[in-house]
Amino acid sequence: MSTALGDADLLRIENRLAATDKLLESAYPGDSGARQPVHTVYVPADRFAPALAAEWGAQALAAVESAGGMARLAELIGISPSLIDSIADRVAAKLRAEPIEDLRLDFEDGYGDRGPIEDADAVQAAALVSAAVTAGTAPPFIGIRFKCFEKPTRARALRTLDLFVGGLIDAGGLPEGLVLTLPKVTTVAQVEAMVDVAETLEKAHGLAPGRIRFEVQVETPQLVLGPDGRSPLAQLPLAAPGRISGLHYGTYDYSASLGIAAQCQSMEHPVADLAKEIMQLAVAGTGIRVSDGSTNILPLGERAEEAWQLHARLVRRSLERGFYQGWDLHPHQLPTRYLATYAFYREGYPDAASRLRVYLEQATGAVLDEPATARALAWFVLRGAQCGAIDGDEILTDIGIDIDGLTALAHPRLVHV
Repeated sequence: MSTALGDADLLRIENRLAATDKLLESAYPGDSGARQPVHTVYVPADRFAPALAAEWGAQALAAVESAGGMARLAELIGISPSLIDSIADRVAAKLRAEPIEDLRLDFEDGYGDRGPIEDADAVQAAALVSAAVTAGTAPPFIGIRFKCFEKPTRARALRTLDLFVGGLIDAGGLPEGLVLTLPKVTTVAQVEAMVDVAETLEKAHGLAPGRIRFEVQVETPQLVLGPDGRSPLAQLPLAAPGRISGLHYGTYDYSASLGIAAQCQSMEHPVADLAKEIMQLAVAGTGIRVSDGSTNILPLGERAEEAWQLHARLVRRSLERGFYQGWDLHPHQLPTRYLATYAFYREGYPDAASRLRVYLEQATGAVLDEPATARALAWFVLRGAQCGAIDGDEILTDIGIDIDGLTALAHPRLVHV
């Protein structure tokens, strides 16, 4: 059979697509496969103590007991009776061992303007975080949310960040799970400025380039749709390559900025869904994670049951839409966070495990899964294992691979790194 394309044609096409190859390699490396926390808890920075996570866990368990027990709460929020037995004990164990997966000491809205007192609180926060990490009482992910880079708070934000990072270094170094949060971002330039700050801190403290990463909070309409009609969100991966760990949706600041009435502000309002869908599109394939926001309807008082039902439904809704992380504001939200999350993974696990085994054994099943779907199934199971909803032993029994094999299946690029 005759052919028309030769070496010269291939070289021409290679040259034409060289920029595309470089873009895909640098800007779209895919997910790292590292653990993503199921939630972020925010507390005012001056209220943190090394025992805070354990105290939240104890308060959560006490609230469950007052509600009639874990099984009763699971039934209340609509979890299938067939799942309750396999979930209730897991969630109770989680609340005892690791009630908070990600904790942010807040120097922004939850802290306010305290003038020079913030210096002492930033230094103290660094000392306490370091002490908690050393003692093993810190959540796996921990850090601060400093003030935004708008002009009125810019100098204060930089000083608090500088003091906190310097304090951690002086106390022994940056924690492996350090997370820094840049709030109320409006422009790409503010993110570029944060990259400048990160590079300066790394050089000053002798840290490896890229060691300091940060989250961006999506709380302003200007970051979703810029004055030129484009979305600045889509420009962030290239503006801060390798620096941004996540985009976090801010429910109430964003809703208020669009004029949504206070009683209508919600994670499930149409304006929230639009912003979050753009967030997902903007960072798909980049390795930057997305997080949903919070609900301020707390499970307290006479309406506690209603608030638990709302929180569980919103957690489930986020998971179904590909947002595997959200915010929790109170200890009583922890039980429904984990009940809803564990139910999501336990419900989907039998089918995912069965399909993965068929895929790995190259057998004929009721569903013919392509490699992309197999990766999605493996990522689903891996997320469930990372948060404690699924055990490694049952994965080995049901699918035939261990956690390392599951990670390689979910993220095949990692095998070649």
